[in-house]
Amino acid sequence: MQPGADLAALIGHAAAGIDETVVLAVAQKIVSKAEGAIVDLRQIQPSPLARSWASEWNKDPRLIELILAQSRRIVKMDRGVIISETQRGFVCANAGVDESNVPGEDFATVLPADPDASAQRLRESVGCGAVIITDTFGRPWREGLVDVAIGVAGLDPLDDHRGRMDRHGRKLASTIIAVADQLAAAAGLVMKKDAGYPVVLIRGFEFQPAEAFARALLRKPEQDLFR
Repeated sequence: MQPGADLAALIGHAAAGIDETVVLAVAQKIVSKAEGAIVDLRQIQPSPLARSWASEWNKDPRLIELILAQSRRIVKMDRGVIISETQRGFVCANAGVDESNVPGEDFATVLPADPDASAQRLRESVGCGAVIITDTFGRPWREGLVDVAIGVAGLDPLDDHRGRMDRHGRKLASTIIAVADQLAAAAGLVMKKDAGYPVVLIRGFEFQPAEAFARALLRKPEQDLFR
């Protein structure tokens, strides 16, 4: 995948039978590559902070500087791990900066500038029902990584059950299901990191078309007990 590649055309050529019932899950990495969100680390001049942190934890100071530049807020820097809030509001390791599956030793990808807009462009061009752009995030309090939605077009990323009744007649008061994240995680079972499967077609999932965005998944600061 090269910068400027027509990602929608490549998907349409590779996958048959895409229609408005299909939800397309697309790995962030190929979206970033196609959109040119690739950084040449040789062009980065590390700051004193980046150099100090890199020296202490045996990291590449250029990569640390890129992570800092991609961060709106540093949540935690400890034991060689950086958790930060990205410019789009996602809280994740290394601000989404990633060296995996990128050719060469001096390059890294960053997240798409606007994943929701990227998803919408793909949806319109491919002709599917919905698009979810996925990325692999860690989870507080739990080991292991899962894929989550960082960009959404065509479906509501949240299914609000509040006000509905459970099977025993109790009214649900706080249940909101992160549907887009669940679909992203399911697609992640197929998107094996060493298999080169960056696009997954999800068939048979019933949804109502909606003009909604992945940013709806971000908890508002005033409701975040962990800030």
